[in-house]
Amino acid sequence: MATVTVLSGPERRRRWASSEKASIVEESLKPGAVVTAVARRHDVHPKLLHHWRRQAKRLADGGGGLQFLPVAVTPSVREAEGSIEIELAGSSVRVRVDAAVDEAALGRVLRALGR
Repeated sequence: MATVTVLSGPERRRRWASSEKASIVEESLKPGAVVTAVARRHDVHPKLLHHWRRQAKRLADGGGGLQFLPVAVTPSVREAEGSIEIELAGSSVRVRVDAAVDEAALGRVLRALGR
């Protein structure tokens, strides 16, 4: 009969949400940012942060058009609950969507407008 050893205790690997990764990568891409300092501030190994940056660059170069854009959240009493308005930087284009919008279709529209 085989012996099985069960190791208990905390998991060694940390899990990062996509939004957390994107936020850390965005911070590391700001002018004057030092990758090792950003990594240290977020308790991430610099090699892992470099890996995330390469992934983001690959996506931006041809795999989905990933871009980091500034976002301003403003309260509006007129708007329906669950709706958002997206104003593209450097243009007068605004897109309003509600919570039922198809994410893939919205992504295609925003990529087309961004060109």
